[in-house]
This record gives sequence, C-alpha cells and structure tokens, in this order.
Amino acid sequence: MTEDQAHERDQEQASALELKKLSGVELDVWEDDGGQTFTLSLPSGIRLDVGLTEALGRTRTFVQSLIEEGRVSVNHEQRKANYKVREEDEVRVDVPEPREMTVEPEPIPLDIVYEDVDMLVVNKPQGMVVHPAPGAWNGTLVNALLYHVQDLSGINGVLRPGIVHRIDKDTSGLLVVAKNDLAHQGLAKQIKVHGMARRYQAIVHGILAEPSGTVDAPIGRDPKERKRMAVTFSHSKRAVTHYRVLHRFQGFTHIEVRLETGRTHQIRVHMAYLGHPVLGDPLYSPKRNPFELSQQVLHAGHLGLHHPQSGEWLEFEAPLPPMFEAVLAKLRQGI
Repeated sequence: MTEDQAHERDQEQASALELKKLSGVELDVWEDDGGQTFTLSLPSGIRLDVGLTEALGRTRTFVQSLIEEGRVSVNHEQRKANYKVREEDEVRVDVPEPREMTVEPEPIPLDIVYEDVDMLVVNKPQGMVVHPAPGAWNGTLVNALLYHVQDLSGINGVLRPGIVHRIDKDTSGLLVVAKNDLAHQGLAKQIKVHGMARRYQAIVHGILAEPSGTVDAPIGRDPKERKRMAVTFSHSKRAVTHYRVLHRFQGFTHIEVRLETGRTHQIRVHMAYLGHPVLGDPLYSPKRNPFELSQQVLHAGHLGLHHPQSGEWLEFEAPLPPMFEAVLAKLRQGI
C-alpha cells in the first residue's frame, strides 16, 4: 500500500459516512447503535465489492474489509467480494461507527540499533506490521515506539508518527524513524532523491545465470488481483531494482538486492517478474516449497543515510534473522 492510499484510508476511518447515490443504486438507510445499516439494490451483474464501492463512495479496500468482517449480506447470506449481484438481490451493509484515531503505547521489545535526539534505527522483526491499519490496530512497530520513545515526528499523523519509510510485515530488517519534524523532512527528502542506501538479502527460486543484473520495470496495482502488485504500464510508477548473486544452491539462489526506488512489494514483484520469486512469499511465490514457509525469506540488512542534522554519512547493519540462517544451513546441506 502506498502512503497516499494509506492516508486516504485513514481519512475514511476518521470522517463521518458520506453517501454517493449513483444511477441504478437504491439506498434505504437507518441509524443503528454504533453505526449505520443500509439495504441496497445494486445493478445486476456487478461485483459485490465494486457495487458497494460505488454506492457508498468509499475505497474498495474499505468495502472488502467490511465483507471480510461479515458486515455484508446478500439475501441474508454472506457472500465473497467477487460475488456477481443478481436482479432482485437485497444487499445489507453494516458500517461501524468511525473509530477514534488513537494509538496506544505497548511494551513490545524493540531492537534499537541506533538512537540520538533526532532519529533512531530499528531492526524490525519478521511478522510485525509497521503502523496500525484495519486488521492490525495493535502490536505494531508504532505501538512499540510510542512506549519506548518520548517524542516522534507528527508529519504522518497519529497512525504513523515518526515513520519515514516502511518494509512489509513479513520482511525483517532496518528502518529509520524520525523523532522530530525537521529530521523527518530531511530523511524523507533523501528517500525522494534516492539518497539512502538500502540493501536486502533474499533467497529466490531457481538459478540466476548472470552474476548481477537490473530490473527496470514499472509497478502498479495488479488489475486482476487488488491485493497484489504487478509489473504493468497502466497506472504505475517506475521501479528499479539491482541484484547480485551471493551463492547458488540446488534449485535456489541467495542474492543481495539494492533498491533504487521504493515501490510497494518492489523486490518481491520484480523477482517474480524475472521468474525467480522470493522463497516463501505467500503472494508471488509457489504455494509449496521444501521448507514449508509461510513468510518470505527477505531481510533489509543494510541501511546508509546522511544524518538529518549533521549531514554525516551513517551506515547500519542487521544480522540475518534465525529463520533466514536456518534456510541457508539446509541449502548448504543439500536439503
């Protein structure tokens, strides 16, 4: 998810419900405790999530979350997002009252690699979400930061205080966090002009023949599957990934990756585009792998940046996590 999409979602959660009445859509609305309930008649043949997105004037992500939470029914039965609406179908939607946008500090252990008055660098564990979002309001890096750190920058709002950039939930590794707005602006500018050095390690399927290479292919939302990103020339942004081979094993390759840009799922999408998806990736990799992994073997192990106040060049390293080392050990043994 891009920062713009995250901001849009947060605004939706914090604002009162606004209805968008379109031709072919009928609405019957009444107040209910804790929110509003709607009965709708949607155009025949339209996908359930698409029809609700148009009828409610909300994003598709928000509507799909309502469906997944069981807040949508068709003729009193729950249906999936891709259900094709039929004539005479009665769609009922329960939209909860917007929740207050607050994030509670939580005493979650943090691996702080560096800290001063302007910033800190954190080694995020695999499985931790960076900031609160629907489906993950607690247990995030932000919840932990609010417990351990006195001050964080407020540029990104109450849900993402101090967060300058993100890595995926199931990717481990280094993140820089801003403690004040001036530092945040300086760090964000470095990202915008590609001034930060970000290097990852990954294990990918197959044998990469060349010792190194570059993928320069635009990334946007997958038109067929909204939860995925894809190499596409429609509604996309330029994405550049550099890689080099560290070691080749039987059926797999250990690589180092350097990001020139920072698109959502960039490494995962580009390696899958090459035909060498990241091992264990639940979205872009084969469902089965010899190690029965449910999380990608991808680690943000190196971060280099200019200090936002002094301008001094700083570099940080985070060792490979135990899961990554365990997979490497098995590959070395030929398992």
